[in-house]
Amino acid sequence: MVRWLERRGLRATFATTATLLACQAAGSTDAGAQELPQYGGTLSVGTVSITNSPLSWDPADWNYKSAEDIGYYYSRLFVGDLRKSKARGGPYAFKSDAYLPADAIRGDLAESWRWLENPLRLDIELRKGVMFPDKPGVMTSRELTAQDVVYSYSRLLASAKRTADYIDHIEKIEALSRYKVVIYYKHFHEDWGQRLGWGTYSSVYPKEVVDAGISDWRKANGSGPFVLTNYVNGNSQTYERNPIYFGKDSYAGKDYRLPFVDRLVVRIIKDESAQHAALRTGKLDLLQSISWSVVDELKRSAPKLKWSRWLAHSGRYLSMRMDTKPFDDIRVRRAMNMAVNKQEIVSSYYGGNAAVFAYPQHPDYAGTFEPLESMPESIRELYRYDPDKAKQLLAEAGYPNGFSIKVQVCTCTLDMMDLGPLVAGYLARVGIKLEFELLEQAPFFSLLRAGKNAPGMFFANSHGGPSTTLRKNFMPNQYSNSSHWSDPAFEEKMQAVYRERNEAARTKMLRELTREVLEKAPYVWLPTPYIYSAWWPWVKNYEGEIYAGGFWYGPVFENVWIDQVLKKKLGF
Repeated sequence: MVRWLERRGLRATFATTATLLACQAAGSTDAGAQELPQYGGTLSVGTVSITNSPLSWDPADWNYKSAEDIGYYYSRLFVGDLRKSKARGGPYAFKSDAYLPADAIRGDLAESWRWLENPLRLDIELRKGVMFPDKPGVMTSRELTAQDVVYSYSRLLASAKRTADYIDHIEKIEALSRYKVVIYYKHFHEDWGQRLGWGTYSSVYPKEVVDAGISDWRKANGSGPFVLTNYVNGNSQTYERNPIYFGKDSYAGKDYRLPFVDRLVVRIIKDESAQHAALRTGKLDLLQSISWSVVDELKRSAPKLKWSRWLAHSGRYLSMRMDTKPFDDIRVRRAMNMAVNKQEIVSSYYGGNAAVFAYPQHPDYAGTFEPLESMPESIRELYRYDPDKAKQLLAEAGYPNGFSIKVQVCTCTLDMMDLGPLVAGYLARVGIKLEFELLEQAPFFSLLRAGKNAPGMFFANSHGGPSTTLRKNFMPNQYSNSSHWSDPAFEEKMQAVYRERNEAARTKMLRELTREVLEKAPYVWLPTPYIYSAWWPWVKNYEGEIYAGGFWYGPVFENVWIDQVLKKKLGF
């Protein structure tokens, strides 16, 4: 059980202007294989979370959104290997919010690592020469060491806000030398890398930032590709190129320091039409999340845009609190599923741009995902529109005339705002009335985290990975567990999954657990939409990649460069 990461010896060189011009003159159009990178310019992006402002700058607050915002200037131990992205001729799209295939992981701060037994531990050798930049009033520039890793992770372990059971399998973390970190485990955990490696809460940062006030964006300072220089609430986050960033990559046999752009601007735009206008006019270089309904119009008005389509790595559903009447009765929950015409939502609401069945597992999870036609009849019938049987089940449960129930919707999720009334219309036909409460992002997630959400809640929740999607939705004390699912037998089976080292056996276990939650219907399972991404052709070395780890945009954008000549040629 020993594996060492192959060391990469890369020399930093810069392409000359003559080389770039020669490449352009040759008519090269393949960014990954033929064109050479260009330095400079500003990359303005609209991410998947374009409507959402930062909620926290502190990793120990355990807020998923902070990982997106701090991931430009903090580093992690491991990262998705973007050399295997489709932009570089590889097999992977890098769309998942947290999941990485086993052969698509490389070291970030880690130069090498190996597993050892008795006691079970992970030995990690860090890169040498990784530097924190100088930050007036916060710290002077210094090298990142093993003590910074131990400090960051120990602070995470001690946080009162930490997600329950997330890292309870870790015994302790020690720095054995300046560049060697050892993580001791109480027992094996199959999700070890995502939990503490490339995952959402795995950032490494200096103690000086905490001492200066880590919750203040003005104090931010890390070893990542960018430096946060400005934040305008509700408008934008601006990051400048970190001139002493350790990242390097090789193109056409030449080595380059990353990132390529001088400035990265992450836009916050709540209005959907304003997002599309910014893309169409070139104020956005790329927009990662676009509804299918506007794609044709954008293609007509901006025909030079490049496109990709991908199945969302987040499920849509109406959760039902199983500890609250009437949802403590499985007949009610199953009736609500049968009362909603999911196929019609796919064809009419989404125009065919959705999958009726793609949650809680995602089709990208080869082996773990089972298509609907492979499921038992007790699950398949939940996806068939059958209002007569729904009424029968409601009557059997003691609700022949239906009932009224309060449901909450976050205004931060545009498609859920639209889907809510549509679902309510179906349910009204069987006597169920939904009373909507619209909430802004902060109070919505505050209620969810505190376990004080309404009996019903419309939610768009990320998958995370084959086991993560089950853990976050159906294990106790998980803030995404909006149905308040509580089943000791299920918990015991999940613990067995975590400790199972054989991948084939683990996959079988996860498939069985997925069937179990589907059949018990804690949610009204809704279709998963296809999402479109678009970018201008001057955005090079990009094919629609989104994440290279848990909610981690930074590694994607550090590899992008701007073709300044082409941009001017297109009139921008």
